[in-house]
Amino acid sequence: MIDPQARERFEDQAVRGDDAAEAQRLAMSLRAGEGPAGLQLAALCLHVAAIAPERLAAVYDGAAEGWLGWQPRGPIVEAPAGTETPAPEFWTEFWALALEPATGQDALEITARTAALSGRLAPAFKLRVAAMARAYPGVAQAAAAGYPSKFSLERLALCPTESLGGAFHSLIVDNGFDLEVLDREALGLADLPPPLDYLNARILQCHDLWHLLAGYQTTALHEVAISAFQMAQFGHHYSSMFLAMVLTKTAVTQAEALPLFLDTILTAWIHGRETPPLIGLDWESIWDRPLDVLRTELGVTAYSSPYPADLFEQLRAA
Repeated sequence: MIDPQARERFEDQAVRGDDAAEAQRLAMSLRAGEGPAGLQLAALCLHVAAIAPERLAAVYDGAAEGWLGWQPRGPIVEAPAGTETPAPEFWTEFWALALEPATGQDALEITARTAALSGRLAPAFKLRVAAMARAYPGVAQAAAAGYPSKFSLERLALCPTESLGGAFHSLIVDNGFDLEVLDREALGLADLPPPLDYLNARILQCHDLWHLLAGYQTTALHEVAISAFQMAQFGHHYSSMFLAMVLTKTAVTQAEALPLFLDTILTAWIHGRETPPLIGLDWESIWDRPLDVLRTELGVTAYSSPYPADLFEQLRAA
């Protein structure tokens, strides 16, 4: 739990926010064992998710340097931040999810509830997220292709087993996954301001492809990791909200696990920042290519996980 005073301080810190230097300082303080820095860093991550998307890259770069001692080699993506303050309804729903016991939570329900938090933000906020997304490498060019059409499971079934399309087909069919993670029509993605309409539809259909190409397994820990990778690639707003939620929940309910999550999130963030942009790939033209050949040609290295990918599954089984 979190007492009312600490909750108020957290909300104030999240609204006020700060810059890369503060993110670096907080990460270094947490590394040195200063417990309160964990909740403060979580508040700063919520700041870039719900108040100032313009600071997202700078804050995570700063946190990576402070925690890992390594600043990513990525483009500068930053602009003057806005000042909209979330409505009381946002905080009510945020804390309801953040303070809910982790046991028994359904992954898809958490995804839907976290995504719904964006609906509690001011309409102008979406325009700012859209403006910042255009600043990420490859986004404007990719979105210019228009709203993405859906993939065909029948076409994927024709791909060689060792190819990207064959691996994607097996991943979907063998695990009973949907070809797109969520229903884009039900979410109204086509009605979002560009390029968010394109980006959010594209990531629904490419999320599992990025798992394959970038070397992330479909485990609980690697779902956290790939969220950081996606966020680094194009400022993915849902991922930033999800990671702010993960860090807040951990800081409040299980602070001793913060190092594990920061190791995972920030190594994947660096991986995403240093990987060439994947958002604009013409996937249909490369379905039949071998996965290892594609990685070499595209300059993509597989994610090097600091922990076993199935760590949480092992712990639950034990």
